[in-house]
Amino acid sequence: MTVIETVKEMQNISSKLIISGETIGYVPTMGYLHEGHLTLIKKARKENSKVIISIFVNPLQFGPNEDYETYPRNFARDKKLASEAGVDYIFYPSVQEMYPTEMTTNLTVTKRTDVLCGKNRIGHFDGVATVLLKLFSIIRPNRVYFGLKDAQQVAVVDGLIQDFNLPIELCPVETVREEDGLAKSSRNVNLTMPEREEASYLYKSLLEGKRLIESGERNPDVVIAAMNEYLKEHISGEVEYVEIHSFPSLLPLRQLEGKIIIALAVKYSKARLIDNIILNVT
Repeated sequence: MTVIETVKEMQNISSKLIISGETIGYVPTMGYLHEGHLTLIKKARKENSKVIISIFVNPLQFGPNEDYETYPRNFARDKKLASEAGVDYIFYPSVQEMYPTEMTTNLTVTKRTDVLCGKNRIGHFDGVATVLLKLFSIIRPNRVYFGLKDAQQVAVVDGLIQDFNLPIELCPVETVREEDGLAKSSRNVNLTMPEREEASYLYKSLLEGKRLIESGERNPDVVIAAMNEYLKEHISGEVEYVEIHSFPSLLPLRQLEGKIIIALAVKYSKARLIDNIILNVT
């Protein structure tokens, strides 16, 4: 496994791989790898002849009061885990390498961002889309892998690839969970012990919503109200939202039908957790 720190070297290696007929599976990450990332890497390993991951904590997608400075980082650990998972190249640029001068062009995402996390994180997905377009241009992958835990990000990336006719296959991967159902996340390490014990109820509330829909409920307001009540009874964290939308278009629904997402966000003392499930309602 090779660690690459400059854009030019990464571009040269990608060009050589493409010329030699290799297929590139790419997993963008912000590091502090966990089992969710490793699942993406393993899927990329099965489906491509070369696997590249990036580790880059992108400042453009953090708001002024968010956790950019405290976001967990441990490159030595990440490097070991990536090597064991079969990664061929880690692209590990500095902020100065990715943004050597002030950007003259920034992307603005105009759809799929006015709900869920995007509603209160103004500019977040603009930063995500901007850095991903840069990374896609540098690495030129055949396939890119994202976890469905951040389904809104998957929806935004789907739009980015379609809008710019990028020759990349988007490969969403199911959320990896702890034994008690909590979605694996780099931020879970910031939960206190009592918070961690009750955090499993986030997923259980999603299953409660699913149960109602499968029993015939088609009014999204009824499902959302039941989930909010369930969370109120079981957790101490602040429920930021419980929402149901079409997927991946993330449009409002009066009646539950087709492919939908049930999603939630909960704020704890030092960690903000998100989770969702995606259903096909007939």
